[in-house]
Amino acid sequence: MPPPGPDGAAPSGPSGGRVVLGRTTRAAARTGALYGAVFGAFVATSAYSYATLYASPRARAALAAAFGSNHAASALFGPAPALDTVAGFTVYKVQMTILVLGAIWGLLVATRLTRGEEDAGRWDLLLVGRTTRRGAAAEALAGLAVGVAVGWAVTALAIVAVGRIPRVGFGPSASLYFAASLVASAAVFTVVGAVTSQLAATRRQAAALAAVVLGASYGVRLVADAGMGAEWARWLSPLGWVEELGPLTGPRPLAFVPIVACCLVLGGLAVELAGRRDVGASVLAERTPAGARLAGLSGPAGLTWRQGRGVYLGWVGALAAIGLLYGLVARSASRSIGGSSLSEVLRRLGAQGSGIEAMLGVVFLVLAVTTGFAAAGQITSAQGELTQGRAAHLLVRSVSRQRWLWTRVVMAAGFVVALAVAAAAAVWIGGATQHAGMDPGRTLAAGLNTIPPCLVVLGAGVAGLGLWPRRAAAVAYTVLLWSLLVELVGGIGGLDRWLYDASLFHQMAAAPAVSPDPTSAAVLVALAIGLAGVGAWGFGRRDLDAG
Repeated sequence: MPPPGPDGAAPSGPSGGRVVLGRTTRAAARTGALYGAVFGAFVATSAYSYATLYASPRARAALAAAFGSNHAASALFGPAPALDTVAGFTVYKVQMTILVLGAIWGLLVATRLTRGEEDAGRWDLLLVGRTTRRGAAAEALAGLAVGVAVGWAVTALAIVAVGRIPRVGFGPSASLYFAASLVASAAVFTVVGAVTSQLAATRRQAAALAAVVLGASYGVRLVADAGMGAEWARWLSPLGWVEELGPLTGPRPLAFVPIVACCLVLGGLAVELAGRRDVGASVLAERTPAGARLAGLSGPAGLTWRQGRGVYLGWVGALAAIGLLYGLVARSASRSIGGSSLSEVLRRLGAQGSGIEAMLGVVFLVLAVTTGFAAAGQITSAQGELTQGRAAHLLVRSVSRQRWLWTRVVMAAGFVVALAVAAAAAVWIGGATQHAGMDPGRTLAAGLNTIPPCLVVLGAGVAGLGLWPRRAAAVAYTVLLWSLLVELVGGIGGLDRWLYDASLFHQMAAAPAVSPDPTSAAVLVALAIGLAGVGAWGFGRRDLDAG
């Protein structure tokens, strides 16, 4: 560091605010580009597959008749206008999924790069200099905005490219508008996360508060789209505002007004709250128990549970809710499969035949992908324990490295199993209320069938912890997103067989449409154990602070 000037003033050079801006921009842009690539690929494959497989007006009319008036499907995926067009189907298929994933990304990246940076002490030296708390918060928001813009640009590039295909036919301006609508929820929940980061005492608490806002927004939107005469309620939910934009089918740009206003107001509020508190403090006081609660803290397993039980229970509840919704709509959705082009899509995804079980084969594929994100999140948690030095307090004492790591691995694997069982049970309960005739044993087997690929994602992350600790989460997410992307593209027949086989989810049988493959499952589990073993070997041989 350059010495101070003769008057004791700080030397000239980049201000602390620009340091915050630079760090935040680089981190947000990297994740924005990654999520933009996934979003763009999802849109492109959905549009191209519909244009290819539903080439005749008759096939498109049959699909529109099956889903257009289905209130349960509308509550889950949003309204379905113009389903007999490539534009209408693409919006219906991808919009709500991308909006929720974008919102989750926005709140997580915002809390990580604001409250998380502050918790780690990386803002302390900056804030004792010329940088003010308000200035640092404003620079962080600017960096987060760049990340959202990068996500929009990558998403838009993919949509414009697929739109140029004659059978798809999205115009450039319509594609850019569609991409803006898809990242709008990320923008809103980025500033929501920035506000909760000023309110909460820890990053985890800030993320939980932002997630509550997202859950409430989704619930309000679900009621508005459930056909109960409450369509006006869309204007009470940020997700509803995005629906009102009407991308591709009936653009209504005025719906951007509440979105932009919300971002500006909440962004200003975050900056103001940052200036009203001390560094490291919070508006909401952290709960302090009256007495020490030491139950379950006799080993690393109890500590891991105490630290992560909110995440565990939240994920289990979320997967159960998703499974229940899919179970509720599975019967009505399956009615459109027989004799339609949709059966070809399901066949390419491995779900042979037609009817309720073919539909459930795709449902459990979606649940497997969601569980994979939860598994990768466990690697992110373990990586944070190591890189931020919290695990060192245990590992320099009587807890061995191998015991700590394998405890985390076993508990994460148990978490994956719990998610699979909860999702399967919820799917069956939802189907039972609709008299769908699901066999409980086959439904449970389909849920358990989602475990092996998720364990491989977990194992890849553990290998990263041992060999490349500061990139362990990136390793897990790369394996997961690669498998998802290959499955999406391969599902429309656009890949060579050897490349399609590289997807973990392609190695998972589309149960209950077909019986689970015990050989494939055993190979995946063995691969997961082997990867975890490599990680444990590397973890035992490196320094704790090695990167």
